[in-house]
Amino acid sequence: MRIGILTGGGDVPGLNPCVKALVYRAVDEGHEVIGFRRGWWGPLNIDPDDPTSQYLSVIPLDKQNTRTIDRTGGTFLHTSRTNPGKLSPKAVPEFLRGSDFDEDSEEPLDLTEHILKVLAQLEIDVLVPIGGDDTLGYGARLHKENFPIVAIPKTMDNDVYGTDYCLGFSTAITRSVQFIHQLRTPAGSHERIAVIELFGRNSGQTALISAYLAGVDRALISEVPFDVEKLAKLLLEDRKNNPSHYAMVVISEGARFIDGEIVQYGDPDMFGHKKLGGIGMLTAGAIREITGINTIYQQLAYLMRSGAPDSLDLMAAVTFANMAMDLITRGNFGQMIALQDGLYTYVPADTPKKGARKVDVDELYDIEKYRPKLRQARGKPMFLY
Repeated sequence: MRIGILTGGGDVPGLNPCVKALVYRAVDEGHEVIGFRRGWWGPLNIDPDDPTSQYLSVIPLDKQNTRTIDRTGGTFLHTSRTNPGKLSPKAVPEFLRGSDFDEDSEEPLDLTEHILKVLAQLEIDVLVPIGGDDTLGYGARLHKENFPIVAIPKTMDNDVYGTDYCLGFSTAITRSVQFIHQLRTPAGSHERIAVIELFGRNSGQTALISAYLAGVDRALISEVPFDVEKLAKLLLEDRKNNPSHYAMVVISEGARFIDGEIVQYGDPDMFGHKKLGGIGMLTAGAIREITGINTIYQQLAYLMRSGAPDSLDLMAAVTFANMAMDLITRGNFGQMIALQDGLYTYVPADTPKKGARKVDVDELYDIEKYRPKLRQARGKPMFLY
Protein backbone atom coordinates (compact mmCIF):
# COMPACT_ATOMS: atom_id res chain seq x y z
CA MET A 1 0.00 0.00 0.00
CA ARG A 2 1.17 3.54 -0.73
CA ILE A 3 0.36 5.96 2.08
CA GLY A 4 0.44 9.74 1.69
CA ILE A 5 0.88 12.07 4.67
CA LEU A 6 0.78 15.85 5.04
CA THR A 7 0.74 18.47 7.80
CA GLY A 8 -1.34 21.62 7.36
CA GLY A 9 -2.15 24.80 9.27
CA GLY A 10 0.01 26.13 12.07
CA ASP A 11 2.99 24.05 13.16
CA VAL A 12 2.95 22.51 16.64
CA PRO A 13 5.27 20.31 18.70
CA GLY A 14 4.28 16.68 18.15
CA LEU A 15 3.97 16.68 14.36
CA ASN A 16 7.41 15.21 13.70
CA PRO A 17 7.07 12.37 16.23
CA CYS A 18 3.67 11.55 14.72
CA VAL A 19 5.14 11.41 11.21
CA LYS A 20 8.07 9.28 12.36
CA ALA A 21 5.89 6.79 14.25
CA LEU A 22 3.60 6.35 11.26
CA VAL A 23 6.53 5.89 8.86
CA TYR A 24 8.28 3.32 11.08
CA ARG A 25 5.10 1.28 11.55
CA ALA A 26 4.22 1.47 7.85
CA VAL A 27 7.68 0.42 6.69
CA ASP A 28 7.76 -2.48 9.15
CA GLU A 29 4.44 -3.69 7.72
CA GLY A 30 5.65 -3.47 4.13
CA HIS A 31 4.04 -0.20 3.04
CA GLU A 32 5.49 2.80 1.23
CA VAL A 33 5.05 6.34 2.59
CA ILE A 34 5.05 9.57 0.58
CA GLY A 35 5.18 12.95 2.32
CA PHE A 36 3.55 15.99 0.73
CA ARG A 37 5.35 19.23 1.45
CA ARG A 38 3.58 22.34 2.76
CA GLY A 39 0.24 20.68 3.48
CA TRP A 40 -2.35 20.76 0.71
CA TRP A 41 0.00 23.06 -1.22
CA GLY A 42 1.97 19.92 -2.11
CA PRO A 43 -0.57 18.04 -4.25
CA LEU A 44 -2.03 21.33 -5.49
CA ASN A 45 1.27 22.32 -7.11
CA ILE A 46 2.00 19.05 -8.86
CA ASP A 47 1.53 19.22 -12.63
CA PRO A 48 0.55 15.74 -13.86
CA ASP A 49 2.15 16.60 -17.22
CA ASP A 50 5.45 17.69 -15.67
CA PRO A 51 7.16 15.03 -13.51
CA THR A 52 9.77 17.58 -12.38
CA SER A 53 7.04 19.48 -10.49
CA GLN A 54 7.06 16.72 -7.89
CA TYR A 55 10.52 17.74 -6.69
CA LEU A 56 9.25 20.62 -4.52
CA SER A 57 6.01 18.91 -3.50
CA VAL A 58 6.80 15.30 -2.62
CA ILE A 59 9.37 13.47 -0.52
CA PRO A 60 9.57 9.68 -0.06
CA LEU A 61 9.68 8.89 3.67
CA ASP A 62 11.65 6.05 5.20
CA LYS A 63 13.33 5.16 8.47
CA GLN A 64 16.55 6.88 7.49
CA ASN A 65 15.22 10.35 6.72
CA THR A 66 12.79 10.35 9.67
CA ARG A 67 15.14 8.78 12.22
CA THR A 68 15.83 11.93 14.27
CA ILE A 69 12.88 14.19 13.48
CA ASP A 70 11.02 13.29 16.69
CA ARG A 71 13.61 15.20 18.72
CA THR A 72 12.51 18.57 17.37
CA GLY A 73 9.33 20.59 17.16
CA GLY A 74 7.49 21.89 14.13
CA THR A 75 7.11 19.83 10.97
CA PHE A 76 9.96 18.86 8.70
CA LEU A 77 7.39 18.41 5.91
CA HIS A 78 6.64 22.14 6.27
CA THR A 79 3.13 23.50 6.27
CA SER A 80 0.72 26.02 4.77
CA ARG A 81 -2.91 27.06 5.17
CA THR A 82 -3.82 26.06 1.63
CA ASN A 83 -7.34 24.70 1.13
CA PRO A 84 -7.85 23.45 -2.45
CA GLY A 85 -11.62 23.41 -1.92
CA LYS A 86 -11.86 27.18 -1.43
CA LEU A 87 -8.78 28.63 -3.03
CA SER A 88 -8.18 32.28 -3.82
CA PRO A 89 -7.52 32.72 -7.57
CA LYS A 90 -4.20 34.37 -6.66
CA ALA A 91 -3.05 31.04 -5.16
CA VAL A 92 -3.83 28.94 -8.24
CA PRO A 93 -0.64 27.53 -9.84
CA GLU A 94 0.24 28.93 -13.25
CA PHE A 95 -0.18 25.61 -15.05
CA LEU A 96 -3.85 25.47 -13.94
CA ARG A 97 -4.71 28.91 -15.31
CA GLY A 98 -6.53 28.96 -18.62
CA SER A 99 -6.68 31.79 -21.14
CA ASP A 100 -9.78 33.25 -19.49
CA PHE A 101 -8.45 32.96 -15.93
CA ASP A 102 -9.26 35.97 -13.73
CA GLU A 103 -6.72 36.37 -10.93
CA ASP A 104 -8.58 39.35 -9.50
CA SER A 105 -11.83 37.49 -9.00
CA GLU A 106 -13.01 37.32 -5.39
CA GLU A 107 -14.76 33.99 -5.89
CA PRO A 108 -12.86 31.06 -4.35
CA LEU A 109 -12.18 28.11 -6.60
CA ASP A 110 -12.59 24.39 -5.95
CA LEU A 111 -9.65 22.41 -7.37
CA THR A 112 -10.62 19.04 -5.92
CA GLU A 113 -10.71 17.44 -9.36
CA HIS A 114 -7.03 18.34 -9.80
CA ILE A 115 -6.11 17.00 -6.35
CA LEU A 116 -7.79 13.67 -7.08
CA LYS A 117 -6.00 13.45 -10.42
CA VAL A 118 -2.63 14.01 -8.72
CA LEU A 119 -3.31 11.43 -6.01
CA ALA A 120 -4.29 8.90 -8.67
CA GLN A 121 -1.16 9.61 -10.74
CA LEU A 122 1.04 9.11 -7.66
CA GLU A 123 -0.85 5.90 -6.88
CA ILE A 124 -1.67 7.02 -3.34
CA ASP A 125 -3.95 4.43 -1.73
CA VAL A 126 -4.78 6.35 1.44
CA LEU A 127 -3.98 9.83 2.71
CA VAL A 128 -3.28 10.89 6.32
CA PRO A 129 -3.86 14.64 6.80
CA ILE A 130 -2.69 16.03 10.15
CA GLY A 131 -4.16 19.42 11.02
CA GLY A 132 -6.99 21.50 12.40
CA ASP A 133 -10.49 22.28 11.14
CA ASP A 134 -9.44 23.57 7.73
CA THR A 135 -6.92 20.84 6.91
CA LEU A 136 -9.15 18.04 8.19
CA GLY A 137 -12.25 19.58 6.65
CA TYR A 138 -10.72 19.29 3.21
CA GLY A 139 -9.62 15.75 4.00
CA ALA A 140 -13.26 14.91 4.78
CA ARG A 141 -14.21 16.48 1.45
CA LEU A 142 -11.88 14.05 -0.34
CA HIS A 143 -13.46 11.15 1.53
CA LYS A 144 -16.87 12.26 0.25
CA GLU A 145 -15.34 11.93 -3.21
CA ASN A 146 -14.58 8.30 -2.28
CA PHE A 147 -10.87 8.84 -1.66
CA PRO A 148 -9.62 6.96 1.45
CA ILE A 149 -8.36 9.13 4.32
CA VAL A 150 -7.53 8.73 8.00
CA ALA A 151 -7.25 12.07 9.83
CA ILE A 152 -5.23 13.13 12.88
CA PRO A 153 -6.23 16.29 14.84
CA LYS A 154 -3.59 18.90 15.53
CA THR A 155 -3.97 22.41 16.88
CA MET A 156 -2.40 24.35 19.70
CA ASP A 157 -5.84 25.85 20.46
CA ASN A 158 -7.27 22.36 21.12
CA ASP A 159 -10.48 23.36 19.37
CA VAL A 160 -11.13 20.55 16.88
CA TYR A 161 -14.69 19.35 17.47
CA GLY A 162 -15.02 15.64 18.24
CA THR A 163 -11.86 15.12 20.29
CA ASP A 164 -10.88 16.18 23.79
CA TYR A 165 -7.27 16.54 22.73
CA CYS A 166 -5.26 17.74 19.73
CA LEU A 167 -1.52 17.44 19.15
CA GLY A 168 0.40 20.51 20.34
CA PHE A 169 -1.91 21.68 23.12
CA SER A 170 0.00 20.36 26.13
CA THR A 171 3.31 21.82 24.98
CA ALA A 172 1.65 25.18 24.28
CA ILE A 173 0.33 25.26 27.83
CA THR A 174 3.71 24.20 29.23
CA ARG A 175 5.47 26.99 27.31
CA SER A 176 2.85 29.57 28.32
CA VAL A 177 3.03 28.77 32.04
CA GLN A 178 6.83 28.93 31.90
CA PHE A 179 6.89 32.36 30.23
CA ILE A 180 4.10 33.74 32.42
CA HIS A 181 6.12 32.89 35.52
CA GLN A 182 9.26 34.41 33.99
CA LEU A 183 7.38 37.64 33.27
CA ARG A 184 6.63 37.99 36.96
CA THR A 185 10.24 39.16 37.35
CA PRO A 186 9.93 42.43 35.38
CA ALA A 187 6.32 42.93 36.44
CA GLY A 188 7.29 42.72 40.11
CA SER A 189 10.53 44.66 39.74
CA HIS A 190 8.73 47.62 38.14
CA GLU A 191 5.45 47.16 40.08
CA ARG A 192 3.44 47.08 36.89
CA ILE A 193 0.37 45.38 35.47
CA ALA A 194 1.38 42.72 32.96
CA VAL A 195 -0.88 41.89 30.01
CA ILE A 196 0.13 38.65 28.30
CA GLU A 197 -1.49 37.77 24.99
CA LEU A 198 -1.79 34.13 23.96
CA PHE A 199 -2.89 32.46 20.76
CA GLY A 200 -6.54 31.44 20.71
CA ARG A 201 -8.65 32.58 17.76
CA ASN A 202 -12.05 31.06 18.46
CA SER A 203 -11.45 29.18 21.69
CA GLY A 204 -10.01 30.62 24.88
CA GLN A 205 -8.80 27.32 26.30
CA THR A 206 -5.09 28.15 26.03
CA ALA A 207 -5.59 31.35 28.03
CA LEU A 208 -7.96 29.70 30.49
CA ILE A 209 -5.81 26.66 31.28
CA SER A 210 -2.56 28.68 31.31
CA ALA A 211 -4.12 31.14 33.75
CA TYR A 212 -5.48 28.31 35.87
CA LEU A 213 -2.08 26.60 36.11
CA ALA A 214 0.06 29.73 36.43
CA GLY A 215 -2.22 31.32 39.03
CA VAL A 216 -2.54 34.68 37.29
CA ASP A 217 -4.94 37.28 38.62
CA ARG A 218 -7.33 37.53 35.65
CA ALA A 219 -7.95 35.78 32.33
CA LEU A 220 -9.80 37.07 29.28
CA ILE A 221 -11.06 34.44 26.86
CA SER A 222 -12.43 34.48 23.32
CA GLU A 223 -15.90 33.36 24.41
CA VAL A 224 -16.67 36.25 26.80
CA PRO A 225 -16.45 39.96 25.85
CA PHE A 226 -14.99 42.05 28.65
CA ASP A 227 -15.45 45.50 30.18
CA VAL A 228 -12.01 47.11 30.35
CA GLU A 229 -13.09 49.60 33.04
CA LYS A 230 -14.21 46.76 35.26
CA LEU A 231 -11.04 44.81 34.46
CA ALA A 232 -8.86 47.77 35.40
CA LYS A 233 -10.53 48.08 38.80
CA LEU A 234 -10.04 44.38 39.48
CA LEU A 235 -6.36 44.56 38.52
CA LEU A 236 -5.82 47.63 40.74
CA GLU A 237 -7.18 45.62 43.66
CA ASP A 238 -5.00 42.62 42.71
CA ARG A 239 -1.92 44.84 42.59
CA LYS A 240 -2.78 46.42 45.93
CA ASN A 241 -3.13 43.00 47.57
CA ASN A 242 0.14 41.69 46.14
CA PRO A 243 3.14 42.32 48.44
CA SER A 244 5.27 42.83 45.32
CA HIS A 245 2.79 45.38 43.92
CA TYR A 246 2.10 43.87 40.51
CA ALA A 247 -0.80 42.14 38.78
CA MET A 248 -1.08 39.85 35.77
CA VAL A 249 -3.78 39.16 33.21
CA VAL A 250 -3.67 36.77 30.25
CA ILE A 251 -5.78 37.39 27.17
CA SER A 252 -6.73 35.32 24.15
CA GLU A 253 -5.91 36.87 20.78
CA GLY A 254 -9.58 36.34 19.90
CA ALA A 255 -10.90 38.19 22.96
CA ARG A 256 -12.79 41.43 22.44
CA PHE A 257 -14.14 44.44 24.31
CA ILE A 258 -17.86 44.59 25.05
CA ASP A 259 -19.50 45.88 21.86
CA GLY A 260 -16.13 45.51 20.14
CA GLU A 261 -14.81 43.21 17.43
CA ILE A 262 -11.95 40.74 17.24
CA VAL A 263 -8.75 42.63 16.44
CA GLN A 264 -7.39 41.70 13.01
CA TYR A 265 -4.88 43.43 10.81
CA GLY A 266 -3.46 43.38 7.32
CA ASP A 267 -5.02 42.24 4.06
CA PRO A 268 -6.29 38.66 3.77
CA ASP A 269 -3.62 36.29 2.52
CA MET A 270 -4.04 34.13 -0.58
CA PHE A 271 -6.21 31.77 1.38
CA GLY A 272 -8.51 34.41 2.92
CA HIS A 273 -6.94 34.56 6.39
CA LYS A 274 -6.22 37.83 8.23
CA LYS A 275 -3.75 38.06 11.09
CA LEU A 276 -5.13 38.14 14.61
CA GLY A 277 -3.41 39.86 17.48
CA GLY A 278 -3.17 43.22 19.17
CA ILE A 279 -6.08 43.05 21.60
CA GLY A 280 -3.51 42.71 24.38
CA MET A 281 -1.74 45.91 23.36
CA LEU A 282 -5.05 47.80 23.20
CA THR A 283 -6.03 46.42 26.59
CA ALA A 284 -2.66 47.32 28.14
CA GLY A 285 -2.99 50.87 26.82
CA ALA A 286 -6.51 51.22 28.16
CA ILE A 287 -5.49 49.88 31.58
CA ARG A 288 -2.59 52.34 31.76
CA GLU A 289 -4.90 55.22 30.85
CA ILE A 290 -7.59 54.21 33.37
CA THR A 291 -5.32 53.34 36.31
CA GLY A 292 -2.28 55.54 35.77
CA ILE A 293 -0.14 52.43 36.37
CA ASN A 294 2.48 51.50 33.80
CA THR A 295 1.91 48.20 32.03
CA ILE A 296 3.95 45.46 30.43
CA TYR A 297 2.51 44.02 27.23
CA GLN A 298 3.87 40.74 25.92
CA GLN A 299 2.67 38.57 23.06
CA LEU A 300 3.82 35.00 23.57
CA ALA A 301 2.60 34.10 20.08
CA TYR A 302 4.95 31.67 18.29
CA LEU A 303 6.92 30.97 21.48
CA MET A 304 3.91 28.90 22.57
CA ARG A 305 4.39 26.49 19.68
CA SER A 306 8.18 26.50 19.63
CA GLY A 307 10.62 23.77 20.53
CA ALA A 308 10.32 20.04 21.08
CA PRO A 309 7.10 18.48 22.39
CA ASP A 310 6.56 17.63 26.03
CA SER A 311 5.89 14.07 27.16
CA LEU A 312 2.12 14.28 26.88
CA ASP A 313 2.31 15.49 23.29
CA LEU A 314 4.83 12.75 22.52
CA MET A 315 2.45 10.16 23.96
CA ALA A 316 -0.49 11.45 21.94
CA ALA A 317 1.53 11.86 18.75
CA VAL A 318 2.97 8.35 18.71
CA THR A 319 -0.32 6.76 19.76
CA PHE A 320 -2.38 8.71 17.22
CA ALA A 321 0.04 7.52 14.50
CA ASN A 322 -0.30 3.89 15.56
CA MET A 323 -4.07 4.16 15.71
CA ALA A 324 -4.07 5.62 12.21
CA MET A 325 -2.05 2.65 10.98
CA ASP A 326 -4.48 0.27 12.70
CA LEU A 327 -7.35 1.81 10.75
CA ILE A 328 -5.38 1.78 7.49
CA THR A 329 -4.45 -1.88 7.96
CA ARG A 330 -8.11 -2.77 8.51
CA GLY A 331 -9.28 -0.63 5.60
CA ASN A 332 -11.45 1.45 7.94
CA PHE A 333 -11.18 4.78 6.15
CA GLY A 334 -13.03 8.07 6.59
CA GLN A 335 -12.16 8.32 10.30
CA MET A 336 -10.46 10.86 12.58
CA ILE A 337 -8.37 9.69 15.52
CA ALA A 338 -9.65 11.16 18.78
CA LEU A 339 -9.43 11.18 22.56
CA GLN A 340 -12.78 11.17 24.34
CA ASP A 341 -13.28 10.92 28.10
CA GLY A 342 -9.61 9.98 28.44
CA LEU A 343 -9.90 7.07 26.01
CA TYR A 344 -8.38 6.72 22.54
CA THR A 345 -11.03 6.24 19.87
CA TYR A 346 -11.99 7.43 16.41
CA VAL A 347 -14.93 9.33 14.94
CA PRO A 348 -16.16 10.02 11.39
CA ALA A 349 -13.76 12.28 9.47
CA ASP A 350 -16.39 14.98 8.95
CA THR A 351 -17.00 15.36 12.71
CA PRO A 352 -14.94 18.61 13.02
CA LYS A 353 -17.46 20.36 10.77
CA LYS A 354 -20.44 19.31 12.87
CA GLY A 355 -19.91 21.75 15.72
CA ALA A 356 -17.69 24.26 17.49
CA ARG A 357 -15.44 23.36 20.39
CA LYS A 358 -15.26 26.19 22.90
CA VAL A 359 -14.70 26.71 26.61
CA ASP A 360 -17.59 25.57 28.81
CA VAL A 361 -18.06 29.02 30.32
CA ASP A 362 -20.70 28.00 32.88
CA GLU A 363 -18.49 25.27 34.30
CA LEU A 364 -15.02 26.74 34.00
CA TYR A 365 -15.11 30.54 33.93
CA ASP A 366 -16.25 33.28 36.28
CA ILE A 367 -17.67 35.93 33.94
CA GLU A 368 -17.92 38.48 36.76
CA LYS A 369 -14.37 38.16 38.05
CA TYR A 370 -12.66 37.29 34.74
CA ARG A 371 -10.83 34.25 36.02
CA PRO A 372 -10.88 30.45 35.81
CA LYS A 373 -13.45 28.70 37.99
CA LEU A 374 -13.39 25.03 38.92
CA ARG A 375 -15.91 23.77 41.45
CA GLN A 376 -15.73 20.04 40.77
CA ALA A 377 -13.56 17.98 38.44
CA ARG A 378 -15.04 14.51 38.83
CA GLY A 379 -15.97 13.12 35.45
CA LYS A 380 -14.09 15.78 33.50
CA PRO A 381 -11.25 14.96 31.07
CA MET A 382 -7.65 15.85 31.91
CA PHE A 383 -7.91 19.30 30.33
CA LEU A 384 -11.34 19.87 31.88
CA TYR A 385 -13.63 20.10 28.84
